[in-house]
Amino acid sequence: MITEERVTTLIDLMRHGEPVGGSRYRGQMDDPLSATGWEQMRAAVGNRHPWEVVVSSPLGRCLAFAEELRDRHGIPLEIEPRLQELGFGSWQGKTRDEISRYDPGLLQRFYRDPMNNRPEDAEGLADFRERIQSAWNEILNRHAGKHILMVCHAGVIRMVLALILDIPLSNLFRIKVASAGITRIECLEQGEEFLGQLVFHGGSL
Repeated sequence: MITEERVTTLIDLMRHGEPVGGSRYRGQMDDPLSATGWEQMRAAVGNRHPWEVVVSSPLGRCLAFAEELRDRHGIPLEIEPRLQELGFGSWQGKTRDEISRYDPGLLQRFYRDPMNNRPEDAEGLADFRERIQSAWNEILNRHAGKHILMVCHAGVIRMVLALILDIPLSNLFRIKVASAGITRIECLEQGEEFLGQLVFHGGSL
């Protein structure tokens, strides 16, 4: 009896470290990593570099570290514009305190029901899901069988987990993503699709 060999692809999703300016709803603003952010990302990886390809968001807080991995270890680097963070509209650049100052209950309403309480001019979660799903599927198909590192954002990692684990968009922000945290997903090829399984979340190497 002949059995088909099924391809397994390993993906590590790494959130960027702390940017200059500290904690705020940064969205698609292009703030660079702070010195602490660099330390966080380097500590999470240590001396290990098991990846065959690195795919990065184009935003500097992700791309700078991806470029360092490329230059230091000779790992091929791809820049994927669709891996940018969720656009937070009028909240971009603001801290929690600044947002709450004018409406103390706004953030609570957003986290409870982000589908109906999104910031003004923010990217819709359904549109964000479509963007991330298209990038995810193309990356998997292009690099099937490899160990991939995706350097990206908290929102991107949340959305990938939602796709893999079938989490409703209304529950997306119940997933906490640490600065420089690594999430590992194993994907098994099944016909023309990949079945993803969560290996660990918010860890390090």
